[in-house]
Amino acid sequence: MGAVIVIGALVIGVAIKEALADYELKGNMPEVETVEPLTKPVLPASSANRHPKPAPSPQDVFPPVPPESLEYERRPECRPVPGPPRGGNDPHNQCANDIRGNAFRGLNVLVNGKYFDALVPATRTLWEVKTDDFEKQPLRSQDFFVKMKLPELRREQALASACGYDFVIGVRSKAHKQALLRADSKLKVVLMDWC
Repeated sequence: MGAVIVIGALVIGVAIKEALADYELKGNMPEVETVEPLTKPVLPASSANRHPKPAPSPQDVFPPVPPESLEYERRPECRPVPGPPRGGNDPHNQCANDIRGNAFRGLNVLVNGKYFDALVPATRTLWEVKTDDFEKQPLRSQDFFVKMKLPELRREQALASACGYDFVIGVRSKAHKQALLRADSKLKVVLMDWC
């Protein structure tokens, strides 16, 4: 803006100098035609009516987060990074894609060194989707499966929590949900009725 004003003033100054030189040579001033401006000048608004614009923040990409969560956003390992899907099969990937509010449909999201199946920024929730045919297995196999998976699910929950995210495990059967909650009642398990 300042450069435009300086250049404009320079052009006007040169025109005045030429007009004065012309006047000295001819002895009279040239006729100057007045031209109405095509647009009205824009005057700056009074400072009382102006509001300062905030600087862009990580929140510009996602809905606002509570102030205590901002400390996590400063840590690079807590910033969500989209990556290729790792579900291994189409039904698994489709269940993850159809989670309401999933910010990265068709992708996984890397947070704190772990690829999660989905991220719902509005609730700051990371999802892990399990699409095993759990209910078709004998009870002994179901118990074994939960016992084997439980340490990893707890680790994923801790990774999510360390970055200020909730952690939800999505399953396709009531039997799977009940078995997980029997093993650890602190887990958040959701029955995915959409897949």
